[in-house]
Amino acid sequence: MPDNEPLAEPRTVMLIATGGALGTVARYGLGLAVPVRPGTFPITTLLINVVGALLLGALLGTLGRTAPNDRTMRPLLGVGFLGGFTTFSTFAVETVQLVRRQHVAVAAVYVIASIAFGLAAARAGERLVRATPRLIREDET
Repeated sequence: MPDNEPLAEPRTVMLIATGGALGTVARYGLGLAVPVRPGTFPITTLLINVVGALLLGALLGTLGRTAPNDRTMRPLLGVGFLGGFTTFSTFAVETVQLVRRQHVAVAAVYVIASIAFGLAAARAGERLVRATPRLIREDET
């Protein structure tokens, strides 16, 4: 670590750890609730990652407008919960397993869908936040 970077505050580390534990348990629970058979399309991980991207886009959009210097919600929800909830490692392992089992087309669709839907969801979350204040103002008039 470079000398000019401050060490993480214990409070921040605890927020990240708490959020991460909750996000990981949520992901694990969804994996148990919606199991995927080997060699089939990993829909559960795809949905988890897309929903996580949508929520992260919405969170960062919200914090960027309302609390750009937030030191609680970003570590707790963004880095912690959503970091633990979403999973690149499972995505990577599932892709490799599909290829090893000769399901190359399914693996390719999975990779493309994960990237495309994840990016679209993050952008949609951010746009949803931007649209929300306008809707509230329109309803009040």
